[in-house]
Amino acid sequence: MIKNGEITLSEAQRILRHYWWILPLTVIGCGALGLLTAIVLPKRYTSQTLVLVDQPTVPTEYVRPVVSEELNHRLASMQEQILSRTRLQPIIEKFGLYAQDRGRVHIEDLVERLRNSVTVKPLEPMAGTQNRSLPGFYVNVTFDNALIAQQICTEITSMFMEQNTRERERQASQTTSFLSGQLDEAKSKLDEQDAKLAQFKRLHLGSLPEEEQPNLSQLTVMNSQLEASIQAVSRAQQEKALNESLLSQQEATWKMSQTGQNPETAEQQLIALQDQLTGLLARYTPEHPDVIKAKHQIEELKKHMAEASKTGGPGSGSTHASAIEPPQMQQLRAKLRQDEVNISSLAKRQSQIQDQIHQLQARIQASPVVEQQFKEMTRSHQAALDFYNDLLKKHEQSAMATDLEHQQQSEQFRVLDPPSLPEKPSFPKKSYFAGGGLGGGLVLGLGLLYLIALTDRSMHTERDVELFLKLPVLAMVPMLELASSSHEKASSRR
Repeated sequence: MIKNGEITLSEAQRILRHYWWILPLTVIGCGALGLLTAIVLPKRYTSQTLVLVDQPTVPTEYVRPVVSEELNHRLASMQEQILSRTRLQPIIEKFGLYAQDRGRVHIEDLVERLRNSVTVKPLEPMAGTQNRSLPGFYVNVTFDNALIAQQICTEITSMFMEQNTRERERQASQTTSFLSGQLDEAKSKLDEQDAKLAQFKRLHLGSLPEEEQPNLSQLTVMNSQLEASIQAVSRAQQEKALNESLLSQQEATWKMSQTGQNPETAEQQLIALQDQLTGLLARYTPEHPDVIKAKHQIEELKKHMAEASKTGGPGSGSTHASAIEPPQMQQLRAKLRQDEVNISSLAKRQSQIQDQIHQLQARIQASPVVEQQFKEMTRSHQAALDFYNDLLKKHEQSAMATDLEHQQQSEQFRVLDPPSLPEKPSFPKKSYFAGGGLGGGLVLGLGLLYLIALTDRSMHTERDVELFLKLPVLAMVPMLELASSSHEKASSRR
């Protein structure tokens, strides 16, 4: 007897000894039933192909691929597109699939059947390799006809290869087209920045940052020229004043000689010229032009006084009276005119130098503001130039990558194992069904034996008596048949 569902080893042995035939019966029966099921069920054949992913023939460090999406994602996207209704319905019509069900089953259900019969399984990378990218994938097609399964697998595999090539070429072309538009826009912006920069340089010519140091050097030179011009104007004015003084003295002397009066101021003029010469020598060297002119004037005055003394007095001057001025006076007047011309020229030159100095000073004062504006213009121009050069480089790389895609030298799908023609069905497998039937029969037999043990109320041990009567056992009476059999054996021996 079993208490609380617990069975002892001796009880299990007793049940197995009495009902051993149940296990072989259930195991053989269920095994046969599984095998029969495998024979009766409709056959399904699986055609399989292996597609590898070939890496680009040109190394990526020379031509960077445009398509950067992971192959796992692209494969999932291609699988959704290929297994869509618009792609599977033509296959159903091409191979005449599900001909018996077309009239009574909706096309969506037929497409769903075909979709469930196609599986795509990624190929795992080899263990220990650093490259974790997808090396390839399997395409499996399961159908009730082996030849049609192979044809459908071939068609699906071709779709994957065509879809991969088309998608890569489309992405490469779109990328190149996009970069071309961006490059044209960047080129127009760069041209605009070039025009602005050129216009800015024309408007601020002479005030640009690179011209600041030349402006300072030129300002120093202009200041030196202005100082020299001021000194030259001062000397020319002094020379003019001296010549005017000499002319007035000689004119007075000449007029006196014409009117018959002796010049009383000749010696005073001589003294004044000598005093002027002394002052000039105190300021300049003997080789200075003003000193030389003063000495010459003194000699001329002395010569004139000597000639006047030889004429014999005032009475004799009337006989030689003449309205023509002496050559000395004419020379002095010519010198005065030349002095005026020189002074005017020097003054004009001085004004020009001052204007140039004012322009240079204005440019130097405006340099900080112009430099700030120029930096902003240059920064914008450099940013536009860098952006254009970057886009140009990317466009060239994209164009090369697009050429590789068109030449099919980039990443491509390659069929390593063509779709197989299955000889044996992939479902149902007789070994699996037979094994499952045997295992199920064994479990069923053990279950039946356990149920028999649960329902058995017979008493065979002291424990069974105590469980059934719920009273302690005082003594056990052995089985009489065992004793009688032993007595018979003993008498036979006698």
